[in-house]
Amino acid sequence: MTSVLAVGLAFVTSLLACGLYLRLAHRWQLLDVPNHRSAHSLPTPRGGGIGILLGLFVAMLLPPAMGTPWPAPYPWLALVAGGLALAGIVDDRIGLPVVLRFLLYGLACAGVTWLLLPGTAWWLLGLAAFFCLWLVNLFNFMDGIDGIAAVEAGFALLAAALLSLWLGEGGAYPLFCLLLAAATLAFLHWNWAPARLFMGDAGSIPLGFLLAALSLQGAAAGILPWVCWPILLAVFIGDATYTLAWRALHGEKITEAHSRHLYQRLARHWGSHSRVVQVMLVYNLLWLAPLAAAAAFRPGYAFLWLPLAYLPLLPALLKAGKLP
Repeated sequence: MTSVLAVGLAFVTSLLACGLYLRLAHRWQLLDVPNHRSAHSLPTPRGGGIGILLGLFVAMLLPPAMGTPWPAPYPWLALVAGGLALAGIVDDRIGLPVVLRFLLYGLACAGVTWLLLPGTAWWLLGLAAFFCLWLVNLFNFMDGIDGIAAVEAGFALLAAALLSLWLGEGGAYPLFCLLLAAATLAFLHWNWAPARLFMGDAGSIPLGFLLAALSLQGAAAGILPWVCWPILLAVFIGDATYTLAWRALHGEKITEAHSRHLYQRLARHWGSHSRVVQVMLVYNLLWLAPLAAAAAFRPGYAFLWLPLAYLPLLPALLKAGKLP
């Protein structure tokens, strides 16, 4: 019963907090003004992702109040995510230098890797930290049209929670996933096309961080095989990685903003944000979710499940270069 109440509290708190932030953002002129790269046409408040974090934080208070304290490392993960959200608010408001942002994200990822994987070989720690850092950044890259980041995060978190429960692993891990999923999906009320509120760096950065941290924690604690997460997030990882590689090979500055991602091209081609998100969700549910389930129960065949997750994306990514 406590878990059900906590999930409901996360959803309601996030919903109300995002609504309150929307009103304040209009009053304080915290607006994302469209430019030639934008997928929206009207000034829209950004930074609404802070409501997602507030929903998570408030809901996390309920289990300890009911006599079930959170084990390590979940309070620490939430604390670091909160710090990243605050940095995101500052970045959304005044803009932080790229080097400073990269340093903050790097320190957070290195710290959580060291916390979750004690005693691990240094080269494996480095790979894990790089994965975290890449997921943090790519989640920010992929938050470019209405609803896409919240749907992707919500799907991955719900799937991870259900898979861990299916494997017989209850407790804090699936509950944390469910709380974050509820808070994120509540944000969709304000962010579904046409969006009235954008997540901004205050939401996309801590979300990417928490997804990466949960992938490491699940593997380290023997709760959920790590390979399940890159399968569940294949659309975001595949699009961001391919686009970055394409830009680097063509001599473009990869630190400059752009609109070359597959999802951006499709949104322009179809003239619809919601259609892109719906197609992504169908792919996630019908292809990636079953593959993640296979990886959860047969992790020894990860060499098969992981490529299968990305294989159908390749034709779409290659064809995207022909779209305006």
